[in-house]
Amino acid sequence: MGMLWGPGVAFLLFLSTTALSLHIPLEVEQPPTIIAHSPSSLILFPFDLNITLTCEAKGNPKPVYRWTKDGIDFNPHKDPRLIKKNNTGSFIIPKISNVSKYEGKYRCYASNKLGTALTGETEVIVQGVPKFPKEKIDPVVVKEGESVILECKPPTGVPPRQLYWMTIGLQHIEQNERVSMGLDGNLYFSNAQQIDSREDYCCFASFPNIRTIVQTSPMAVNVQNSSSIQQRRPVLLVPPADQSETHIVKGGELELECIAEGLPTPKIEWTKIGEKQLPKGASIENFGKLLTISKVTEEADGRYMCKAKNSVGETVHYFQVTVEEPPQWVEEPQRSQIATIGSDVHIKCSATGKPQPSINWKRNGMPLDDTTAVQRKVLDDTIVLNGVQEKDSAVYQCEASNRHGTILANANILIMNRPPLILTKDYVEYFAVEGGSVMMHCNVFSSPPATTQWIKDDPEGSLPEERFTTLKNGSVLLHKAEKEDIGKYICVASNSEGRHTISAELYVKDPTRIVKAPQNMTVQRGSVAELVCQAEYDTSLKGESEIVWEKNSQLIFSSFTQDSGYIVDNGLLKFINVSHSDKGLYTCIAKTPLDEDSASAYVTVVDVPDAPVDLTLSEQKNRSVKLQWVPTKDHNSPITEFVIEFEENHWEPGRWREILQVPGNRVFAVLSLQGHINYQFRVSAINAVGKGPPSKPSERYKTPPAVPDKNPENIKIQGHLPHQMHITWEPLLPVEHNAPDLEYKLSYRHMGVEDSWKEQMVKRHSFVVRDTPTFVPYEIKIQSHNSQGWGPEPQVVTGYSGEDFVFWHCRHNNATVPLAAPENLAVEVINSTLLRVSWSPVPIETVRGHLAGHTVSYWRTGSVLSSKKIPVEKQTLMLPGNRTHALIAGLKPFSQYNFTISVFNKRGSGPTSAPYSFSTPEGVPERVPILRATNAQGKTITLVWAPPQEANGVLTGYSLQYQRMNETMDVGDIYSVNITSPEKTQWLLQNLEMGSTYKFYLSACTKQGCGPPISEEVSSLPLAFPAPSNISFTVSDTYAKIWWATEGGLWESELYISVMNHRDGSWTISEAINSSQSFYIIEGLEPGEVYTVRLSNNSTHDNSSIHEEVFKTRARGMEEVYGGISSKGWFVGLMCAVALLTLAVLIACFVRKNKGGKYSVKEKEDLPDMEVNGLKEETSAEYSDDEKPLQAISVDIKDDISVSSGNYSDGVEASFEEDGSFIGEYTRREPVDKN
Repeated sequence: MGMLWGPGVAFLLFLSTTALSLHIPLEVEQPPTIIAHSPSSLILFPFDLNITLTCEAKGNPKPVYRWTKDGIDFNPHKDPRLIKKNNTGSFIIPKISNVSKYEGKYRCYASNKLGTALTGETEVIVQGVPKFPKEKIDPVVVKEGESVILECKPPTGVPPRQLYWMTIGLQHIEQNERVSMGLDGNLYFSNAQQIDSREDYCCFASFPNIRTIVQTSPMAVNVQNSSSIQQRRPVLLVPPADQSETHIVKGGELELECIAEGLPTPKIEWTKIGEKQLPKGASIENFGKLLTISKVTEEADGRYMCKAKNSVGETVHYFQVTVEEPPQWVEEPQRSQIATIGSDVHIKCSATGKPQPSINWKRNGMPLDDTTAVQRKVLDDTIVLNGVQEKDSAVYQCEASNRHGTILANANILIMNRPPLILTKDYVEYFAVEGGSVMMHCNVFSSPPATTQWIKDDPEGSLPEERFTTLKNGSVLLHKAEKEDIGKYICVASNSEGRHTISAELYVKDPTRIVKAPQNMTVQRGSVAELVCQAEYDTSLKGESEIVWEKNSQLIFSSFTQDSGYIVDNGLLKFINVSHSDKGLYTCIAKTPLDEDSASAYVTVVDVPDAPVDLTLSEQKNRSVKLQWVPTKDHNSPITEFVIEFEENHWEPGRWREILQVPGNRVFAVLSLQGHINYQFRVSAINAVGKGPPSKPSERYKTPPAVPDKNPENIKIQGHLPHQMHITWEPLLPVEHNAPDLEYKLSYRHMGVEDSWKEQMVKRHSFVVRDTPTFVPYEIKIQSHNSQGWGPEPQVVTGYSGEDFVFWHCRHNNATVPLAAPENLAVEVINSTLLRVSWSPVPIETVRGHLAGHTVSYWRTGSVLSSKKIPVEKQTLMLPGNRTHALIAGLKPFSQYNFTISVFNKRGSGPTSAPYSFSTPEGVPERVPILRATNAQGKTITLVWAPPQEANGVLTGYSLQYQRMNETMDVGDIYSVNITSPEKTQWLLQNLEMGSTYKFYLSACTKQGCGPPISEEVSSLPLAFPAPSNISFTVSDTYAKIWWATEGGLWESELYISVMNHRDGSWTISEAINSSQSFYIIEGLEPGEVYTVRLSNNSTHDNSSIHEEVFKTRARGMEEVYGGISSKGWFVGLMCAVALLTLAVLIACFVRKNKGGKYSVKEKEDLPDMEVNGLKEETSAEYSDDEKPLQAISVDIKDDISVSSGNYSDGVEASFEEDGSFIGEYTRREPVDKN
């Protein structure tokens, strides 16, 4: 493949239309170039310490400086009062005495052997303190109606200057169409009046830049009264002639002024000749006397006329306005040009302005002398140098001037032939990211211009043009860098004078990439939030990488207080106490020195809405008003509703209560009001975040009085005592009274009989009707009444009078308890632990009061498998209301039960039904209590277990499953063994893998299925030594004996016997036993208990046993316990004494019981409330809904009835909530053997 060269020109020497600086390295000889100079004017204010005249230039050789002042040489070094700056031409003029002598126009010249550059002129102005001349001004005496001019003659000073007229007392002189100040500062009176007479007219001049105000001496005006005042036509005071010319610089402010005297006072009119209206930007000021146009353009050029007229006549003045411009470059000379020897050089200098500027050429600061340069020609705005030589190197100056200013340009002309000089350093390393671009530089200086070529230092050499572009300045741009571009590159620059090369090294890195970008989020004000950003970098750049955050393109720094702010931690931006100002676009920027990647997320801050504003009331009626409001900010969460609250200042001043809610798209509401209330309202807005703050209260609105709108509600009729009826109701709220003097009319009568209404007026919200029949129905109604009249017709409610309540026994209250028990008891079995019981309701007349509920009692009488009697543990359900069924849960499977039922009212329980017997079906067994893997040797393991304590049916056998576990606890295949013998309590597993871990699962089974499994995990051990064999047990009531044999008969080692009592789960371990002993006796056992015995090789009771056995000791017979004692004499005597003592106690009780059937008042008061003791031998149990089984618990059967949650204190209220739900709890009784 051939080598491809990419040529590029190092420098362009053609003429440019803009003044661009061509860089010439200082290593090359060159004329001076001005690089810093002072502005066109410098002002030394009174408060300034000094001013600096600046002149700095570069060149080779180093330039030397000289100055001129007002066109005459000026050497700062000869004036010791001036401060010179080293290595420059600058110097400082300090504020010294007689500093005004330094005023003038200065110019700086910088020269070396190749030429001289110069600056424009700088005018130095020393500003003193302006002053009015101290002079005595004679009073001005005029007749009334004549014109007056008070001259100001303000001092000159640095603009801006402000002029105004005031009195000695600093009161402004009133100005109008008759009296006004001109641009020259004079005060003009078109015609004098008596009110103009005063002696303290003063002209003030203010100079803000020097913070100075000065004033003239006071002037006096004496206007003499005249008996005959003659009217006269206008005469212009300013300007005095008929026409004038005005030259204004474009962009400046044009001011045309006409002030006239006359009587009556003239009015001024302005027009532009040939135009219908004044130019754009024109304004009339100073009572019509001043026409101003700001930022003047060519449009303002033309002829203007001002006309002063009154009733006597008129006069005019014409202004010829010319808009002019200072000089401006059309084409400024190139500041530096390089040409080869023998070539032609063109220097062009073109300027514009109005008037057209004149062009003045200089060479090295001196006027051109045509006799010294035959090869030089000046053609209009261009100088042509033909066949230039090195000696023609110089600095040419072009100066364009008109009356509005002067502009100056230096053009450095350098004539030379030079081989290429590459200004870029050699062996530069460049870095790029894959897919990105990179520019490798090769800046060249040469004359004539050099060509540049880039090659890669490899066999290919050439650069593919589709990805490499060689620029005109010699640099090469690589687009979309690849890893294959890594390597060394060479730049070659050459011209007719020689050749120069440099090399560069390129490295291509992996790009920076954000892998986890921040996500848009919505956060609540006051919360803490986080934006997370993660990025990947080239491994070599990780140490120089960083992640920065921006908000709305502004860099974020960690800045936080305890209450709010940001925490910036590389890829984490944490918001502390989010505020509304935190909303915005957040950008995560992952950057390295080579590249960066960014991702943005928008944070939306939500908050409760702001309070509505501008609450207004309209459509005000007696019982309604329309409220309107204006919503405010919803804080990025739409308003869903408005809450309207009211406050009244009579009943509960300061308390706000809700009156209405309206949807969030409404901004008004018509409010229904109560009577005789002084309302004010407020509104709160609600959005998804919550409820916002309330608005400011509205104005108050008071409604007139009215009759009540409603009657009392929630009327309750209760009979707490016999022959009484206690009536209560929910009274009207104070704001519902609608007028003063609220009271209630209570009416009642017997229901179902001919009876008239009895009425009572009450102010309270309760009333007791006395001497009522026992438990009879009444009709009751209650009507509200206030000072305005009666409320609506009330509804009639019914209720019952009190139930009878007579004590006849110290423990029982049967006077009004129910008389009958439910019948037709039935049972529906749902499963082995849950059933549904039902019954027929009792006749209502047998309840003798309100039916409060039912009491269901049930108890287990035995197991279907055994005829053995068990202690009775009766359990109770308390069911409120009139029910005919209930669910009973928590029963034991395969068991026999009885259940009874009774009803109760507020006074107690009625008789109990006859017991109803039923059986629960067979279920699955309980979990096997213990499983042990013993005697793990080689490929065999013996499993030992105890049968379940509750089989819950006929035990049919066991289900055994096992599987092998590896080191990672992964499980293998499951193997199953069906053990059909229910008597089995151990099983030998064979053909296991030696050294493996196994997990075993064992469940007991009935016909209904298998119960929950128990698991055991153990390792099978290699056969390391002979194990005991032929292990057997003999069990008695208090001891057990264990035998074993060893293979070979000669093996001896230590064995340990571990014993655990299943009742308490405690283990005991024997001392070490020599295996040759062949047996061991376990003593201290308790009769009738289940034990687990382990035979092992260590003294710990873990699962690594040789053999394990579960057995139960024999129960000792009662005759064995008591047989020997009953024959003892001392025992017979003790029993006789106990019998005599028991007889004496029985006689004493009988005598006390027959002393009388009445009780003292004190004894009766000390008795507990017996209203619920009719529950007899049952106590309360919590009720649940029909669909949810009730888990009852056992209750203790004792002589006295115990109510765990307290006695009923006041009829039904003690047992029911307001909604009628029953309140009770379970209690437990100690078991009592009926035998």
